[in-house]
Formats: sequence, structure tokens, C-alpha cells
Amino acid sequence: MARIQIPLDALTSRLNLGSRLEGVRSQSLSTRFANLKPISEFLNLSRLSKPAGFGEVQSRVNYNLGYFSSNYVAVAIMLLIYSLLTNLTLLFDIIFVGVGLFGIKKLDGRDLELGFARATTSQLYTGLFVIAVPLLMWANPIGSALWLVGATGVSILGHASFMDKPIDTAFSEEAV
Repeated sequence: MARIQIPLDALTSRLNLGSRLEGVRSQSLSTRFANLKPISEFLNLSRLSKPAGFGEVQSRVNYNLGYFSSNYVAVAIMLLIYSLLTNLTLLFDIIFVGVGLFGIKKLDGRDLELGFARATTSQLYTGLFVIAVPLLMWANPIGSALWLVGATGVSILGHASFMDKPIDTAFSEEAV
């Protein structure tokens, strides 16, 4: 059976993902969220339309990913919060590990002395590991991560492909 070769670099170069990610990494958090577009502009139903073809989808996605990038980050964060709130076992495990690591760090290398027992920091790390890993496996983090990737991708790419460019932008591109 012949292998199917998918030219990933051709797909990613058309969407200009490399330069997009450079801009995301170089911006601070306050700068990123200062560019949030108003909700009335982000959810403007009068600009929703079916694209004519793949070329128009590609053009819309390229434009909207740049224009609404801060809004898309906010959507991804909201979906992440929703994912954690619907998977309380995973949320509990994350909080449990965070508080456990913080508590062990507060000991500054000293042993934890209870009235009847004494535990070294390596025993505390081992105990945290023994409790947290089975709980993590039970919480199904891979399923939550895959749901998050799918829901974020469908939401963002769906919005970006169906949201038409503003009229002034469409005319300025045709004039060039």
C-alpha cells in the first residue's frame, strides 16, 4: 500500500502561521487584550455570509485571524475554563498538585513533622505523585485536551471563515 504524503509546509505557509505566532509571542498580556474588538463587532450578524470558494475562505481566515486575534484568545480561554468546570476531577487534581507543590516548597527542605510521624521532602513528593497520577488518569486529561482543541478550532475557524471582511477592506484589496 502506498503512503500518502501530505505537504504540511505548503499548508502552513499559505496560512502564514509562522509570522502569526511570532507576533503572539512578542506581545505582552496587557497589549494582547488591549486589542479586543467590541462584542458588537465580533458577533456582527450582518457580516456573516457563506464564502464563494476555498480562496475566499482562505482570504477571510487570513484577515480575521489577524483582526480578531485577541478575541480568539479570549474565546480559547473561555473554552478552557468551561472544560475545567465541566471536568471537576481534573480541576481538583490541578489544584491539589499546585497546593501540594506550594506546601512542600514552603518547608524549605526541612522535614514535615507531625506529632506521630516525620516525612522528608522526597517522601512528600512521592506521596503527592502516588496520589496525583492515578487521579489524573481517572480525570481523562487527554479527552479534555482533545475536546478543547476541537471546540476551539471549530469555533475560531468557523467564525473566521464565515465572517466577511469589512467593506472598506474589501475595496482596498481590489484597488491594489
